[in-house]
Amino acid sequence: MNDGPTDGGQPRRRVRADAQRSIDALLTAAAEVFATSGVDAPVREITAKAGVGAGTLYRHFPERTHLIAAVFRHEVDACTDAAPLLSARHEPVEALTRWLERFSGFIATKRGLGAALHSGDPAYDSLPAYFEERFVPVLGALLDSAAEAGQIRSDTEPWDLLVAVRNLTLPAHEDDNGHTRRMIALLVDGLRYGTHAEAV
Repeated sequence: MNDGPTDGGQPRRRVRADAQRSIDALLTAAAEVFATSGVDAPVREITAKAGVGAGTLYRHFPERTHLIAAVFRHEVDACTDAAPLLSARHEPVEALTRWLERFSGFIATKRGLGAALHSGDPAYDSLPAYFEERFVPVLGALLDSAAEAGQIRSDTEPWDLLVAVRNLTLPAHEDDNGHTRRMIALLVDGLRYGTHAEAV
């Protein structure tokens, strides 16, 4: 089995369990470092947090662009995977609200990647489509469940709501008074308009 690069335009390959643990540790560490120090942070800062050597990082991600793209996909996947867990634990409109808050957190902490993702580097070309392919169906299912329960209106397009939340989300370091959370609550109140849940 191979344990080569897994993202950033590189072909996905099956990896050993220990190699996958190293990859996961690197992605988690890189996401945290990028959020605080930017995408140009020293490699040693990432590897120290991940508890691996520089050779391990470069074996899996030969170029920094590969690592940045992989972090983006990893974080998209984590946000997407939260939706069914929320649906299992909460009523539909509450699951929807909590997921939108989770999504806003993703946007707030990934703003530091914005310059890199819009740099024109071909390593990032597939990421906008990946964003849409992963988030639209998940949000669509949450909206459908809430609409079927009569808790929100049924004419909301998932992409429109994703863009709305993206546009109103403040960077994490600026949102110390809960602005984004309040704006999401207002959005959800708007989705309730015209349903029996409006007065709830």
